[in-house]
Amino acid sequence: MEKQWFTISVYSENNVGLLNRISGIFLKRHINIEGLNVSKSEIDNVSKFTIVVNTTDKWVKNIVGQIEKQIEVIKAFYHTDDETIYQESALFKIDSALLFDERQIQNIIKESNSQIVTVAREFFVLAKSGRRNEIDEMHEQLKPFGIMQFVRSGRISVSKEEMQISAMLKEFQPNHN
Repeated sequence: MEKQWFTISVYSENNVGLLNRISGIFLKRHINIEGLNVSKSEIDNVSKFTIVVNTTDKWVKNIVGQIEKQIEVIKAFYHTDDETIYQESALFKIDSALLFDERQIQNIIKESNSQIVTVAREFFVLAKSGRRNEIDEMHEQLKPFGIMQFVRSGRISVSKEEMQISAMLKEFQPNHN
């Protein structure tokens, strides 16, 4: 079976220790988590874990089944990249002198559709949102000039198809009339 990228979405109660147990599921199977984001979801009091892995269809099904056995987990889904709309964000801290002295830096900012977040005497910070490869490309372009600091977020993702989690939860939530 061929490996591919999967985005796993886990809807759960926000309880201490759940992240540790979920990461243990991947550890036992020697599957590296390539990206992780945890945030509130579209449903009140429900958190959404977005986990990115490169594995086989068989393994992702097995992992999602194991995740759903965790008591706080309401539902878990997995999708291929073609089935989702996703983004990552990154911040680049660069020497301020380059902003004014290097025309190529200005071209990189313009061509990458990045934004200058702040400018200080010693440095400026660029923000870039997009797909992983777009951020990697910008990183490679800026690298020769010197990157003082770099950080990238985990993937955020929504599925193209409707996930039935909202309808499922309405059955459990009391009516607010």
